[in-house]
Amino acid sequence: MRLKLALAAGAAIVLTASGLAFARQDASAPKGYLPAGAIDTAQVLPPAPKEGEPRYEADRKVFLATRALKDSPRWALAQNDVDERKIVADFGCAMGFTPEPQKLPKLTALLMKIRFDVGDAVNKPKDLYQRKRPYLIDEGPICVDKTEGLAKSPDYPSGHTTWGWTVGLILAEADPAHATAILTRARAFGESRVVCGVHNASAIEAGRTNASALVAALHGSKAFRDDLDGVRAELDEARKSAVAAPAAQCAAEQALTAQTPW
Repeated sequence: MRLKLALAAGAAIVLTASGLAFARQDASAPKGYLPAGAIDTAQVLPPAPKEGEPRYEADRKVFLATRALKDSPRWALAQNDVDERKIVADFGCAMGFTPEPQKLPKLTALLMKIRFDVGDAVNKPKDLYQRKRPYLIDEGPICVDKTEGLAKSPDYPSGHTTWGWTVGLILAEADPAHATAILTRARAFGESRVVCGVHNASAIEAGRTNASALVAALHGSKAFRDDLDGVRAELDEARKSAVAAPAAQCAAEQALTAQTPW
């Protein structure tokens, strides 16, 4: 199954008070920043682990060990991170303020556009390797329903991680004063997929590599660089009148994301 990022073809994402939601987009509208074939991440990524290889067995051990996190606070954060449409809100603590959608139209537009580039970067290697998700290899609870659609969607690389690390890299560049906290949260966003039990640890590593390669390629696009400059100015302006992120909630989140959960 090809990655949709909950953003089906022909639909656009719109920042709302609760996160990213859907809006219809004309099929003839421009897609991502990069032309087709600009970067082939299937060649950039290492091959997915195969049965009998050390990486494959390491993935199994991580999956089985992290099943002990079920119903813990870290499990709850993983459940929160399932909805990738709320990605900007998820970075609120890291950025130090609660994002107000109406004040971030340039960021919204950039995310609407890069989702196509992210999809292209994820779908080809997923289709190539067709690796099973960890709960289909070993028994164990996961933090979402075990649907047929999820089972048919390949594990490697993680689309959620590619999305979260891509957004994290972009926000870190747009808001360098908070880059450390932003990238820490982006790392945790991907790790939530292992905690949730829906991706192997190797798929998370591949997702970060995938995103890094993609963002490097995006910097070759003048349109992307110009839009990123606009996002940087927009965030600076929004911060002036923004509501501070809730201190207690952010302290609890930082405690959960300070370390890798395996």
